[in-house]
Amino acid sequence: MAGVDPTVVLSSDQIEFYRREGYLVIDQISTPEELQGLREIYDRLFSARAGRDRGDQFDLAGGDEEGKEAKLPQILGPSKYAPEMRETLAWANANAITRQLLGESGLLTGDHAILKPAGSGAPTPWHQDEAYWDPSFDYHSISIWMPLQDVDATMGCLSFVPGSHRINVQQHRPIGGDIRVHGLELDPEVNVDLTAAVSVPLKAGGVTIHHNRMLHYAPGNRSQEPRRAWIMMAGVPPVARETPNEYPWQGIRKTARAERAQAAGS
Repeated sequence: MAGVDPTVVLSSDQIEFYRREGYLVIDQISTPEELQGLREIYDRLFSARAGRDRGDQFDLAGGDEEGKEAKLPQILGPSKYAPEMRETLAWANANAITRQLLGESGLLTGDHAILKPAGSGAPTPWHQDEAYWDPSFDYHSISIWMPLQDVDATMGCLSFVPGSHRINVQQHRPIGGDIRVHGLELDPEVNVDLTAAVSVPLKAGGVTIHHNRMLHYAPGNRSQEPRRAWIMMAGVPPVARETPNEYPWQGIRKTARAERAQAAGS
């Protein structure tokens, strides 16, 4: 991050809270001027559906059919299409937070962006991020979730079940049981207590940070403003498991996104 110095220093209490609860809230990692520029980049990328032909842009919660309005548009790796996103104070601070929580071997590994359109953006169902990943490895990773505008429950802020990062990866399925859908949700038959969930409203440029096994959810967007979220992902190098897990929900999906990615050699 040449030329951009991080500004966030976590306290020992914050680090302990993350380790105990599995998530953390930080009030601000960016600036108003930077956030304005990021919103412009974000809207441009989604308007252009950047990376769609490579399978990087798709509908996370729907069938992803051409000509049909997406329920929950997503772009994998937006900074591949707008490298200037990595030259921001937000990115520098995300790097600094990663090393403070995970140690010097912690690195930012990528990013993605999820847009909830005004008045129609679908919920992001309860899930664990690790359910999407290769079950042959053990992970120690975090997601740094930053809204580009103020966000509350009416717009789609995140909710967490404190301490749920200590449970194993639970059974998941494609959203709604539809194998055409890339997005995952906890299987309805999973018996997990969600009553202790905590909703976390944020100001633009604030962040939540959560562990790869944290149970989390975001409601739909009922507001009249698009909900723009930029998620930076980080972790230490994963370690191969002696006995791989089995995530059968990964093999049953038949998505248009995967077909485009395969055709593009991604």
